[in-house]
Amino acid sequence: MERSAGMVAGSYRRNELVRIGRHDSDEGPKPLKNLNGHICQICGDDIGLTDTSIVFVACHECAFPLCRPCYEYERRDGTQCCPQCKTRFRRHNGSPRVEGDEEEDDVDDIENEFDYTQGNNEARRLPQRVEEFSSSSRHESQPISLLTHGHPVSGEILTPDTQSVQTTSGQLGPPDRNAALSPCIDPQLPVPVRIVDPSKDLNSYGLGNVDWKERIGGWKLKQEKNMIQMSGKIHEGKGGEIEGTGSNGEELQMDDDARLPMSRVIPIPSSRMTPYRIVIVLRLIILGVFLHYRVTHPVKDAYPLWLTSVICEIWFAFSWLLDQFPKWCPINRETFLDRLALRYDRDGEPSQLAPVDVFVSTVDPMKEPPLVTANTVLSILAVDYPVDKVACYVSDDGSAMLTFESLSETAEFARKWVPFCKKFNIEPRAPEFYFSQKIDYLKDKIQPSFVKERRAMKREYEEFKVRINILVAKAQKMPEDGWTMQDGTPWPGNNPRDHPGMIQVFLGHSGGLDTDGNELPRLIYVSREKRPGFQHHKKAGAMNALIRVSAVLTNGAYLLNVDCDHYFNNSKAVKEAMCFLMDPAIGKKCCYVQFPQRFDGID
Repeated sequence: MERSAGMVAGSYRRNELVRIGRHDSDEGPKPLKNLNGHICQICGDDIGLTDTSIVFVACHECAFPLCRPCYEYERRDGTQCCPQCKTRFRRHNGSPRVEGDEEEDDVDDIENEFDYTQGNNEARRLPQRVEEFSSSSRHESQPISLLTHGHPVSGEILTPDTQSVQTTSGQLGPPDRNAALSPCIDPQLPVPVRIVDPSKDLNSYGLGNVDWKERIGGWKLKQEKNMIQMSGKIHEGKGGEIEGTGSNGEELQMDDDARLPMSRVIPIPSSRMTPYRIVIVLRLIILGVFLHYRVTHPVKDAYPLWLTSVICEIWFAFSWLLDQFPKWCPINRETFLDRLALRYDRDGEPSQLAPVDVFVSTVDPMKEPPLVTANTVLSILAVDYPVDKVACYVSDDGSAMLTFESLSETAEFARKWVPFCKKFNIEPRAPEFYFSQKIDYLKDKIQPSFVKERRAMKREYEEFKVRINILVAKAQKMPEDGWTMQDGTPWPGNNPRDHPGMIQVFLGHSGGLDTDGNELPRLIYVSREKRPGFQHHKKAGAMNALIRVSAVLTNGAYLLNVDCDHYFNNSKAVKEAMCFLMDPAIGKKCCYVQFPQRFDGID
């Protein structure tokens, strides 16, 4: 939570800097950029007209040139704010509603959403920066009032005919009647003129930052692709090929798939749910009758014992009732990893998936065997996710030298295990559980070298287990002088209640390579500082320490918390979580994704 608070505070400070920059920019005029009032500053297309035959105005505060498709996209999938003045877009008539529209101070127009007879009234409510010109002589004979903050402006006025109108003596003159209007505009219709304050620079309002550059670049690429696709002619013949593009529609289908939701809810048929719900109701009735009998028939000879048993039975009944709520209406969800890859992880392009920090917590290596922790760590390091976006942090809250040395052995074995898993698509990627499976491990394996390499890897793992067992045997009895490291210095965590903090990076971007020369995810050992007389809050305190350390080293956008005995039985689990957290539709409303736990070795 501390990292989240820091991120929020950082965003607040950036917003403050933006506001200060705007205030300072108002003091001195800045030269205007070569802008065109009828060209969208995002995609470069014409802005177009509304149904009332006036130029479309997206922002009612600064009249920033923005076409209707870009306006709809920003309201639906973007920041819902004007890129120039950062004011939230108001909903125009005919635009679909988005979250937050009900908070607008303006009158709700649900009844008149598609009533375009209100166009004249809407035009009167435009801000002071937009002015209408009509063909009447009344506008030609009178000068136009100043519209830029009430003070004279010298500069260019962007008109629909893309020609500048010069100002004289601080007064704005009417446009030249002989000027050629745009072909898409009727000369008899009123044409609005956008007046841009020369003291404002678009780059100072966020258009120069990295986010907007990437967004503008993405929009331009999409527009170019759309123009190429629309320029081709589709034939009703073999394969429906598109002339001039060299494509049979696969790219267009990929773009459509990338816009689809990344998950869906699988409905459960009522034929399966109704009998189960009937059983729950019958159990509830029987339980109510039983508790009523127990309460109304006390045992006077052993009243304390009867009272204790009744309290326990009521508590168990209440716990059972709470357990039935999620079972009454269960939800099954399905993820679409192919759509996630089309949107964020395309081949040949840098991955845009969010970085993830994985936390593994352990305390006593005698109660939580190091071999179990090693299998969990190996399954994390071999996860199917970009290696530069995964970091594994192991919290040793018992400051045991056994955990430290076993983690060092695990890092060395991971250099061989991770490439083996990714080469042959091994599942699960915890070696102990993979080699113990009683299944046909040759199923779906077509590489001739698989059998030979599997036998060699199994031998490597058995040798790794022997080395871990040797470390466990040595740690059974602690020396009188405490543990000593290989260089002869005493182990800092000999006193688990009074020791300094310890951080060791076993695998990282500098030197963390496997046997094939590929980069491995980061592996960091953390043992937080402990001092007598302080409340350390057990696992919660260890999690807070991991958050602080990871914020400095990797600062992943998402955190995944697992216990030392929770290995990954699905290497694509992180990607499946990203199908919810990075979904443009539900990602902003999703805070947690929890995986179901499956237990091995139980009856």
